[in-house]
Amino acid sequence: MIALQATRLDRYVLRQLLGALLASTGGLAALIWLTQSLRFVAMVVDRGLSLRVFLQLTGLLIPSFVAVILPITTFVVIQFIYQRLAGDRELTVMRAAGLSSSAIARPALACAGISVVLSYVLNLWIVPTSYHDFREYEFEIRNKMAAFLLQEGVFTRVSDTMTVYIRTRDHDGTLHGIMVEDDRTKNSRATILAEHGTLVAGDGPPRVVLFNGSREEIDRTTGRLNVLTFARNTIDLAGNNKDETRYRDSTEMSLGELLDPDPHVVAARDRGKFAVEAHRRLTAPLTAFSFAMVALVAVLMGAFSRHGGMIRPMVAILVVVGLLAIGLVVQNIAARDPVLIPLIWMVAILPGIMGAAMLFGPEWRFRHETDRRDGVARLSSARVGSA
Repeated sequence: MIALQATRLDRYVLRQLLGALLASTGGLAALIWLTQSLRFVAMVVDRGLSLRVFLQLTGLLIPSFVAVILPITTFVVIQFIYQRLAGDRELTVMRAAGLSSSAIARPALACAGISVVLSYVLNLWIVPTSYHDFREYEFEIRNKMAAFLLQEGVFTRVSDTMTVYIRTRDHDGTLHGIMVEDDRTKNSRATILAEHGTLVAGDGPPRVVLFNGSREEIDRTTGRLNVLTFARNTIDLAGNNKDETRYRDSTEMSLGELLDPDPHVVAARDRGKFAVEAHRRLTAPLTAFSFAMVALVAVLMGAFSRHGGMIRPMVAILVVVGLLAIGLVVQNIAARDPVLIPLIWMVAILPGIMGAAMLFGPEWRFRHETDRRDGVARLSSARVGSA
């Protein structure tokens, strides 16, 4: 009967936990996406891109936001749901029904386990893939896409050093009334005018073929205006040459590439940073379990107090904030000295082990002592019976 009752209670509490986890994680991720995506508004507006391109670009960052906040929202959800159960005396009823601390904590541990699995999937697979797609898409926008989205009568910044204006654009792609402000050469600003032109796509940067135009440039030494007329001229719209080569970030590399980086790509002095990133991906999901144990210890340990119910939750919040801060400090130190990488694992795992020992240790010791006494009693009875 108790086992059946515990199963129903597990489902009841777990439904609340998972619903709250989904709502809080989704809401917080949307809020972070809204604030972080504002820095891309200028790039999208300056280059005349559409809302669809903006949503596609910034949407690729959402998995990385979820991976960061999931352990934190797991702690918040467990703390909130169990604190509400305690305030409604539901935990008191569960204890009166004969449920132990481990039985009451079982739904929270299941929720934490789901968070750990999801975090591993995000950190090891989804986030590197989505962030790589984000960097590729951003690179394409900065160097290629904007050139093909030129709007009529609008000064479009196709790069940080080039602005293009076109008067009209035909359905076949022919451009009329072209003006290009070219600042790619240091201390030499050139203005290019052309009657018409055509965009050319290829494997390299986008180019435009200009017809019947002129190139006007002021000589910085003499101050004279130099004008060069042409019947046909080709210029690329990619900006500086340094933007044409994109180097991969550690966030978009796979776990194997981080643990064994290519010496031709990663300098020897940066290998520690890549190793720290690899171990961060392996340990970050485990913090969901540790944070869950901090919440359970705050709610389930000690006697219920009507007037002191906010002290333990506040202490639990401070502990989680402290663990997050310590984790960042340890990662920065380990990046400079890879010998300290085991500290990353300790910060992620040790709080969960300590919380489990504090919450379940007395119960496990009591069961062990009870089993030992029952064994001794059965052995004594067997000896008396044989005598």
